[in-house]
Amino acid sequence: MKNINYLNYFFVGVPAIIYLLALLQIIDFIVFALLFSILTGLFQVTIGGCMLFDDPKNKYLQTYIIGVIFYFVMICINPISSHDLKSYFLMGTPAILAFYLSIIIYKKAHK
Repeated sequence: MKNINYLNYFFVGVPAIIYLLALLQIIDFIVFALLFSILTGLFQVTIGGCMLFDDPKNKYLQTYIIGVIFYFVMICINPISSHDLKSYFLMGTPAILAFYLSIIIYKKAHK
């Protein structure tokens, strides 16, 4: 579990560092941060699903998977919308889900 925790640090940290460097105009690779975010999402959904498969009664993992499903359902219901609230919801939810799963992984790694 500690190796998964370290991998999670890597997958969450790299896009954040690249994005921060791009904001500080040290590098112009913001596209790489956005593309690496896709890998972060794939890693986290896969790890979350595997952890739920191993421990199906864990309420925290169930909440995470419900949040992921709800996010993708919201995207599919109405992909083009002029509502600002929905736009902010769709941009903020992946970060919240990544943070939530990171906390779950950290707690399991340090039991």
